[in-house]
Amino acid sequence: MSQPYTRGPRRTSSSAAAYALCTLVVCTAAFGWMTARAQTPDVEVLAAQVEVIRTTHGVPHIYADGFRALGYALGYLQVEDYGDRVPLGLLRARGELALREGRAGLDSDFASQPYYQRAVAAYPELQQDTRDVYEGFAAGVNRYMVLHPDEFGDWVTAPFTGYDVAALYVYRPSAGQARRWVNRLTGLDVAPLAEPGGAATDGADPIEGGSSAWALAPDRTASGAAILLRNPHLSWNAGYWEAHVVVPGRLDFYGDFRIGAPLGIVGGFNRALGFATTNNDVDNGQVYALEVDPGRLDHYRLDGASLPLRRELVTRTFRNGEGYGYETRERVFTPLGPVIHRDHGRIYILRSPEDGEFRGGEQFLRMMQATSLDEWKDAMRLRAHPRSNFTYADAEGNVFYIWNAAMPVFPHPYNDQQAVPATRRDQIWTRIHDLDDLPQVLNPPGGYVRNDNDGPWLTNLEGPLDPADFPAYFEEQGLSLRSQHSLELVGGGERLSLEEVVRRKHSYRMLLAERVKPDLVRATRAALAAGDLDPAVEEAVAYLDRWDGTAAPESRGGVLFSVWWDLYTDAIDASVGDTDGAAYFEEAWTRDAPTSTPRGLAAPALAARLLPAAMAEATERHGGWDLPWGAVHRVRRGEVDVAVGGCAGTLGCYRVLNFRTDEDGLRRAVGGDGWVLAVEFTSPPRAYSVLAYGQSNREHSPYHADQTAMFARGELKPVAFIRPDVERAAERRYRPGLE
Repeated sequence: MSQPYTRGPRRTSSSAAAYALCTLVVCTAAFGWMTARAQTPDVEVLAAQVEVIRTTHGVPHIYADGFRALGYALGYLQVEDYGDRVPLGLLRARGELALREGRAGLDSDFASQPYYQRAVAAYPELQQDTRDVYEGFAAGVNRYMVLHPDEFGDWVTAPFTGYDVAALYVYRPSAGQARRWVNRLTGLDVAPLAEPGGAATDGADPIEGGSSAWALAPDRTASGAAILLRNPHLSWNAGYWEAHVVVPGRLDFYGDFRIGAPLGIVGGFNRALGFATTNNDVDNGQVYALEVDPGRLDHYRLDGASLPLRRELVTRTFRNGEGYGYETRERVFTPLGPVIHRDHGRIYILRSPEDGEFRGGEQFLRMMQATSLDEWKDAMRLRAHPRSNFTYADAEGNVFYIWNAAMPVFPHPYNDQQAVPATRRDQIWTRIHDLDDLPQVLNPPGGYVRNDNDGPWLTNLEGPLDPADFPAYFEEQGLSLRSQHSLELVGGGERLSLEEVVRRKHSYRMLLAERVKPDLVRATRAALAAGDLDPAVEEAVAYLDRWDGTAAPESRGGVLFSVWWDLYTDAIDASVGDTDGAAYFEEAWTRDAPTSTPRGLAAPALAARLLPAAMAEATERHGGWDLPWGAVHRVRRGEVDVAVGGCAGTLGCYRVLNFRTDEDGLRRAVGGDGWVLAVEFTSPPRAYSVLAYGQSNREHSPYHADQTAMFARGELKPVAFIRPDVERAAERRYRPGLE
């Protein structure tokens, strides 16, 4: 379980004890282990058991004799394409990041330590195929580092093992969730428990961490075969990595892997079926307030018994200049969850259903191997990847959606604002809802399911789910503008080809403009007629009135509108402190009009007064307020610098892009759409994909920016899936580590 830490005594490498620790634990390792293991027969045997064919744009097709060889190739190739990002992730999972980062890595190391212990203890419970993939992956990373030592420092002190890979898949409670709870309890701004990942965005717009997915049934497609669309929206350093993995007779899967792990699958397909994830942001952890035993302050009372808090001293080593130091901290926990706060005779614990779950990789491997909906759902019943919705389609014509959250069966009303007092175990949740209890939709009327990070209730407008049929704590109702745009694109009655699905996915409509632009134009013209605005504003309002309401590269009007909207929402927030956006609109979202609300402006006079300021702001930022969208919004990677269409999901775009302002005032795409996959379950499957930021983050790689211009144009490349197509598209073939 996740535990908080209290800082213990700190010592530095000047002490004899620290020097001895450094000598025994750190300093003797260096790269000697690499040299010793460089030519081990096991590694060479693994390399001989796998063939890699890189096709157009560097997509690796991995043909392996077994799962250990498959894992080996995945580890080697990921380091080949992404360098030290992969071993750094393993180092973090092992709780040794501070050997590279110094003191800055200590919080992460202390937070990771119990999860590494969990991975080691639970490792024998994993299926052999999963362990083989993990051990092969570690061997592949080790092998690459042995053969290319000049690319790495001396911060890896021991060869990576399957335990390190398994630790990547051990879930922990959200550090943000823990912070929110402590802040509620104390009224202070307490730093969160450390957790890996999450880089600063360098002044960029907020990255809308989410995804979109569609599944169309055969009666909605031109071919009569089901179609699946996968479209995540994350930062462009998220590390999506496209690959095709084959173990004859056991696995044949194409999809998006995540750099740093062998089975971080969030979407893809085999010959029988495919699936796509969309983030499911639920608050499912509950804080309980336990009574301190007044006679024994390190005990708490439950069911009338006095039970001890569990304490453990943990020491981690960190790089300290030319030497090493160490730090010891204490973690305090209970069998029910970590202690996050103490005051006034109470101990507060956070009980999370995800805490310590370790089978996420195993679940994904089984899902990749499934050949029917029943087999796929059997894999899902592991409940080991509990933070994502899943959208599914298969060759039998099924389309399916499930709101896949690990939700406790609460014996009390869920309270996400206050701790629940508990004096008995039966007042604390002990199990989660079964898979069949969760909101889900199978083959609904209208022939489609879709999700865009909203709740499950309006996955399909012709067959909506009733929230009253489920516990009130599952999810609130609501439908974002991006979700509404999605429903308009996929929810009609037309039979769509795979190519038409791809075209619709790249819709440039800015739905927000359709909802509020008429009010803005009317209010501004009224203010002009009353003499309240400079007559020069007439040109701008006429310009907006003619604008087509899109974020297409050539469209003129969106630049001014988006700057104006920022000023308007900032002004509303400053005046009413709105947090959910309802105060911006004349009519807020309602379930009775789910795809036509919100609409209108709550403060039209304010909106009109801000248009001149938006003209000035756009001119100052970008050199003009009447520029085409693509003159300001760019895709820049390597030598590529081209116009791109798309905007934030909050503006109602379905082609989601988030931007950062460069020094020249132009806006560079840094997140949003990046990896897109569309597959049709004909025999064999037919698919298109694009990875905007390329297969490799190494600037010297030919696969660093070779898909960027294609992405900006809204084009996808054909996917090579069957072996003859792979052979025709082959650019390089090799056995990694033996070339």
